Amino acid sequence: MRELTDSRDESTPDQLWLVEHEPVFTQGQAGKPEHLLMPGDIPVVQTDRGGQVTYHGPGQVVLYPLLDVRRARLGVRDLVSALENAVIAVLAEYGVEARARADAPGVYVGEAKIASLGLRIRRGASYHGVALNVDVDLAPFQRINPCGYAGMAMTRIADLVTAPPSVERVGLDMARCLAMELGRELRLGDEPANLEPASQP
Repeated sequence: MRELTDSRDESTPDQLWLVEHEPVFTQGQAGKPEHLLMPGDIPVVQTDRGGQVTYHGPGQVVLYPLLDVRRARLGVRDLVSALENAVIAVLAEYGVEARARADAPGVYVGEAKIASLGLRIRRGASYHGVALNVDVDLAPFQRINPCGYAGMAMTRIADLVTAPPSVERVGLDMARCLAMELGRELRLGDEPANLEPASQP
């Protein structure tokens, strides 16, 4: 992500990366060590995104929007809202009612958090992104104060629907919904998905 961000120019296409990580705790730039309660055998990686500590693991889809926000005239708050709205739209398609909160970035079902969000803007471009719990093991979240909130309840799609979709399907649905939020068209290929400006009607 950093390499692409540092080497991109005005002709570099915007991309969405969809990944599923091995178990890892990631600590944001503002991360405080006291929020790492009992990491145990799960590695802790310092990152340059915003926010505090979170967990990534199999069964969770992470979408990284690698966008030229300067070219798109997209503010940080606009991008955060687009990511949150895309997750909310995907969950609605699965029959799950979710919402964003003004006091804490991410997406929530009731009081439980289902998606965590952390971004970095550098050289007018965004990286890092949003992680949505599909069928991830939630136990590691008990080893931390998720996003710096002690006792934050976490949830996942698998606990909210009778037939949970695959991580792959959720990822593609997230990419599609984010492209719509940004007024773009998604072009899929063997390489990371590129985002093209939406064609005019």
